[in-house]
Formats: sequence, structure tokens, C-alpha cells
Amino acid sequence: MRSALYLLVSLVLFSGCDREPVESVMSSGAALSSELDAVAKDYVLLVLALGEHDGDFVDAYHGPAEWREQARTNALTPAQIATASQRLRNELDGIEPDDELVQQRVTLLGKQLLAVQTRAQQLDGVEFSFDQEAQRLYDVLPPSLPQSHFDELLGQLDRLLPGEGSVSQRRNRLQADFEIPTDKLDAVFSEAIAECQRRTQAYIDLPEGERFVVEYVNDKPWSGYNWFQGDAYSLIQVNTDLPIYIDRAIDLACHEGYPGHHVFNTLLERELVEKRGWMEFSVYPLFSPMSLIAEGSANYGIQMAFPGDERERYEAEVLFPLAGLNSERVDEYYAIERLAEQLNHAGNEAARRYLDGDIDAATAQIWLEDYALMSPERAAQRVRFIERYRSYVINYNLGQDRVREYVERGADAASSRWQRFERLLSTPISASMLQQ
Repeated sequence: MRSALYLLVSLVLFSGCDREPVESVMSSGAALSSELDAVAKDYVLLVLALGEHDGDFVDAYHGPAEWREQARTNALTPAQIATASQRLRNELDGIEPDDELVQQRVTLLGKQLLAVQTRAQQLDGVEFSFDQEAQRLYDVLPPSLPQSHFDELLGQLDRLLPGEGSVSQRRNRLQADFEIPTDKLDAVFSEAIAECQRRTQAYIDLPEGERFVVEYVNDKPWSGYNWFQGDAYSLIQVNTDLPIYIDRAIDLACHEGYPGHHVFNTLLERELVEKRGWMEFSVYPLFSPMSLIAEGSANYGIQMAFPGDERERYEAEVLFPLAGLNSERVDEYYAIERLAEQLNHAGNEAARRYLDGDIDAATAQIWLEDYALMSPERAAQRVRFIERYRSYVINYNLGQDRVREYVERGADAASSRWQRFERLLSTPISASMLQQ
């Protein structure tokens, strides 16, 4: 039976929605679908309501405008949002669909509601450890790697990098030779995203008229961002605060565009909102299990679009000359970058230690310089990112690991991998479900 508090919250939030308890409407598939759709709408309203308190929470919304207005008018507190989220989770516990895809929908919706509840509790003053937060928001427990793991990788880089100074200093000096000149940035990025689009469309059928616009911005804690607008349209922003090296052209083009965020949001919109009417996918809460799939697939999408040594060959033939860089140094550059990429979990350790109070911001920045091989300026930017987005950092590297494992499991041919990749982008799924 619903508590008096929940009934009060329901009256405010759901505008008199007269729904029977879940157990009374399970007599048919139509009734189950109706109940799920009602829970989905309530979930969307809760996400939008929380977005009124947290400007980062609603990453994208392309549902009915009146729902957003309703959330603003109802003006729920974070505590009320947390209570309502728990009650909706309780309702979902009573739903047991026969259809596998619908069961995935129920499971993911429950995990998304836990994320809403958790973020609302945080805004209400509840504290979680780094690991607790990651598990409740992103449905995954991030591994903790010892310092010796990173020291071993640094030793390998130490033997490869020429010159004097620390490994980080030598790596950053090498990168400086591969900076894209400002006056060539748009040409290089435009070419890269066109190639990523071409390679993606060879395997994934996208809606006619899908499109994007690129903007160059400053003063952001991130290097790139995709703001999905709905109707298969994205605004892609590239931050030019810091030098952009040649490898970032493909990274950003794939990650923010094809087959990354733009494709992910476009497929969810077409397959789940438009075809099935599952309105929970009309909103994208940033701090939720959807983000591990989004960021992980966007990073792994680079390898999907450029398997093996295809990236190096393409960059040597096209992007290096376009940027005015020496294409004979491609192998030298990527020998270092492939090894340095294995250090990307060092950022997770910096975030864990900082957010759990074991180190301060200055120490976190030094750790990122020493073990993530960031310049002081880039490390300072990453600390600002951690302060704002907290455990979100795990979604890039751990997400990529989980997506890779899923896509490559039993899929040897390129076409099979693309089929599994597209399925991942267009069905309800989260980190723990990838291992099933």
C-alpha cells in the first residue's frame, strides 16, 4: 500500500493521474504496457523535476513540452523526488513481462529510477562513497588499481620516450609536435567527422535527414560535448581552451558523432520512442546507467570505425597532411599513444581518492600529471571536471571496457560486431545487463 507521503507527492507530481496499484492491472499484455507507460511518464516527470535543481542532470529532452512545464509547475523538492522514485521502483518490482525486450525495459527503468533517487538524495545532503555513487548511478562497481599497475606502465613509456625530464614532461613535449594549428582545426575536424560518418553508415541505417552542427567554444571543463536536440539532430561543441592534438580529431569525431553520441541518441529516438512509444527514452539523465553505455560505446566506436591499423593509415594519408604535420611520424606517435592509453584508469583513481577525501585538489592534479600524463593545464581542467561530474569519469574507460567485451563476445566478423554494436545502441541495457 502506498504511504501517505507518496500519495501527497503523487498528487503534486502526477496531476491527478488515477492509476491502480500494479498488481490489479496485470491481467493482459495491454494492461501491462499501459502500466509501464504510466510509470515511464512519471519517471520522465521526475527527471525533469530534478533538472530544476541540478542544471547538469537533464542532458537531453525531446518529449512533450507540456511535461517540462508540468515539472516546473509542480516544483518538487529533492526529498520528494527521492521518495517518489523509490515508490516507482516498488511498482516495477511487481511487473514480470514474458517478452525479453520488455523485461529489459523494466530492468533498465528500475536502474534509471535508482539513479534519480540517488542524485536527489545527494542534492538533499546524503553522502555516498565514490564506489557507492558509481554503483547506484551507473550500475557498475569500478575496480581499484594499485599504484604499482601504473608504475609498470610508466616504466615502459620511460624506455620509449626520448629526451630528459619526467615521463609526463617528455610525453607532453612529443605531443606538442602533433598539435593541429588553429587555422586548420575546422578543416581537419570536418574531414574526420565526414569519414566517421561514411564508415558508420556502411553498417548502420540512420534516419533520412539526420544531421549535426559543430561549434567551437571556450571555458568548459570538457573537451567535447554532444547536445542532442531530438529529431535526429545534434549540436556538437568542441572546446578549444587547450591545444588539440591530431589524434583528438578522430577521437572527437567518432565519440561525439559517428558512431558515438549522435548515433546512440538517434537510434534510441527512432527505435524506442518513435516505433514503440517508450517515452522514458525521450529524456537522457546524465547521471544514470545510460551514460556508461553512451560514453563506453562512443569510445569503443573509434575502434569500430577504424579497426586494426586503419586509423593510422587514414591519418597518415589524409589528416596529417591536412593539418600540415609530418605523416612519416605516425608510427612513432601512436606507439606512445597506445601505451599511454592504458594509463587512462589513473583518472579514476584520482577521482576516487579526491572525492573520498583521501587527497586534496592539488594532490589530485599532481597525480593526474604523473600518472595520467596530463599537462598541468589539462590536469587542472580534469580536476574541475571531477568536482562537477564526480564519478562520471568511470564511464569513459570502464564503459569502453564493458562495451568491448559485449561486442566482441562471439563476434569475429566485422559485420557481426556492428550488429551487436547497433543492438547495444538501440535497446534498453545497462552495465550489469551486458554480462548476462
